[in-house]
Amino acid sequence: MATQPILGIFAYQDAAIDAIHRLKQAGMRDFIVYAPYPSHELEHAIEPHQSPVRLFTLVGALTGTATGFALGTWTSLDWPLVTGGKPIISLPPFVIIAFELTILFGALATVLGLFLTTRLPHRGIDVLYDPSFSAGQFGIRVDAPAERSGEVRQILSGAGAAEVREGHREVNVA
Repeated sequence: MATQPILGIFAYQDAAIDAIHRLKQAGMRDFIVYAPYPSHELEHAIEPHQSPVRLFTLVGALTGTATGFALGTWTSLDWPLVTGGKPIISLPPFVIIAFELTILFGALATVLGLFLTTRLPHRGIDVLYDPSFSAGQFGIRVDAPAERSGEVRQILSGAGAAEVREGHREVNVA
């Protein structure tokens, strides 16, 4: 199904929030909101889902912990050092390397998860971005099915958009 990107430019935050609610009522979920500053009201209107990056972090950290304890155990069994009758496999000395590998693997998995979920590096230019979004205006970009583009334009205009534009998906700069 082909999508048509439509951009609504709003002068006021309340109008943009109203447009988000109207788009959701119409069943539109695929949109991007541009704002000149962080806003809790916009965030609550969008209702973003929880990021899957935290699962990458958890899996990486648990892998690091298991690797730390496995490395210590394997090293102790491969080169046993009997000291004062203590057991060869003793967990307290392995906690340090397990902790360090937990932090290392968790951080690396977080960066990997960030790149995978955001599809970076992104080699395209977003044609529908407007510089006025950094100067005080709000924008909503809706990737609407081609047959519903008129309805989306009407919703954005009815919510108080100062301008509604259609554009191309993106231009690659290889």
